Amino acid sequence: MMGAEFVPLTLPPLVIATLAALACAAPGNFLLLRRQALLGDAISHVVLPGLVAAFLLTGSTAPPVMLAGALAAAALSALMIEAIRRSTNADPGAAMGATFTTMFAGGVLLLELSGASGTHLDVDHALYGSLEALIWLDATGWSSLLDPAALAGLPPELPQLALITAAVLATIALLWRPLTIATFDEGFAATQGIPVRLLSAALTGLTALAAVAAFSAVGSILTIAMLVCPPATARLLTDSLPRQVGLSLLCAAAAAILGTLAAGYLPLALGLPFAVSAAGAIAATSGLFLALAATFGPRRHPLQGAA
Repeated sequence: MMGAEFVPLTLPPLVIATLAALACAAPGNFLLLRRQALLGDAISHVVLPGLVAAFLLTGSTAPPVMLAGALAAAALSALMIEAIRRSTNADPGAAMGATFTTMFAGGVLLLELSGASGTHLDVDHALYGSLEALIWLDATGWSSLLDPAALAGLPPELPQLALITAAVLATIALLWRPLTIATFDEGFAATQGIPVRLLSAALTGLTALAAVAAFSAVGSILTIAMLVCPPATARLLTDSLPRQVGLSLLCAAAAAILGTLAAGYLPLALGLPFAVSAAGAIAATSGLFLALAATFGPRRHPLQGAA
């Protein structure tokens, strides 16, 4: 694993995957505790047509444009859910399921029938991401990390995700106390003057921001996995919220690093003639962590946890 090969080809995807995993796992903890873990799944399905429409209208994939398209799609989905509920008296869950699948199918159809399929916004990248393509062409080795000219050639997804990850983590740290109280007892939080609805909207906004930022780089499958698997794994290991958040971030980073390395080097080491998707390998690794926690974790074995 020489620096001349590892730094330009593997290090950027590894760092980008880690940042995306951290950005998704942090708000995922509170979604899990609020029994809203599938909100991330919903957002990942809803944003696709918004992203494609934003690109078709502007010809740009800049983060502000993509975020605006995602928010517009989210607003449209909310109107569709309400319209289905009022016109058919359907259960809210059924209305949400119909809306999200319709939006995602519409996004895939729009990709296939429009010029967007000629960009990195094609169906494969929407599902599996484009981690393998996020290479650092200007890097020549580890010394490039200290070379300003080489650093200017980093994939733009890396600084964008770094900024958004820092913003997500900083916002959660800033809102930690009221968000924690509102997560466990909304009624008590309201009596203390905590703006419960505003906090819920802020959490949804953070989740959407993380999902949109991660979507174009790592795809919907990995985005959904990182929103759910690391928090669920940590939940099986502890009853302390601070420890749960810390463990979830550790699991997310470990899954991203191990999955990226396994996708890039394990098939070669085994002499296999094919490669595997980095996003798929990371999602599989996070699922493996969850399975191990469910099987051997202290919450699975009360006596072990008491000891």
